[in-house]
Amino acid sequence: MEEQFIETRGFRLWTAKQGKGIPVLFISGGPGCADYLEPVASLIDDICEVIRFDPRGCGRSEFDGIGYGVKECIEDIERIREYYKIEKWVVMGHSWGADLALAYAILQPNSLLGFVAISGTGIQNDRDWKRAYQEGLKGQGETCPDSVYFYNKEVHRSLMNSWRDFIKGPNILKEISKIEIPTLFIYGQNDIRPSWPILQIASIIEGAQTIEIAEAEHYIWMQNESILREVLRKYVNKSF
Repeated sequence: MEEQFIETRGFRLWTAKQGKGIPVLFISGGPGCADYLEPVASLIDDICEVIRFDPRGCGRSEFDGIGYGVKECIEDIERIREYYKIEKWVVMGHSWGADLALAYAILQPNSLLGFVAISGTGIQNDRDWKRAYQEGLKGQGETCPDSVYFYNKEVHRSLMNSWRDFIKGPNILKEISKIEIPTLFIYGQNDIRPSWPILQIASIIEGAQTIEIAEAEHYIWMQNESILREVLRKYVNKSF
């Protein structure tokens, strides 16, 4: 694995590259979490060149204590792509990282080969969805990587506010429907977050696939790593 710090608008972002093959960027969720997707990267790094990173203010990346928005996230992702001299890549995001990857697919279509959303939450700010999530959290709970509990609260607040503004755009559904790259939505059967927002988005992207992984929660690889591995590898081998 190769680690590099990349300058972006006065900040240094930690990045890591592993494997060889089709270039893939992984985006962790939160928002406000450092990278936690190395276990997923290892599932495909014999057929993909996988790049991971810590967002501004998270983990090993620098931060000035001031929040930022979706626009700055997209700029940072583009800076990483340019640094590694990648013309186009597949972007795979988990949880809120999947939502950010969706925004990237809308705003930077010429940078993409493909888009994979793992356990995304969709373009909604719905009370019923939140109630179902909170009841599930109190009832069955969920298994998480330890690092997820240590997140940057300022980054989290500012990005959630920015995301909610972004999804209010009057043309957001039209823009999503124009995505024309191989697209895959993966979600866990036992995720306490309702899947209907993801299924709605998938239905308006031509050719998009949806796959439910049995007996898996939000962090799918912690319950059903073998099936997730199979699904991701099939997507890469079939699409590129």
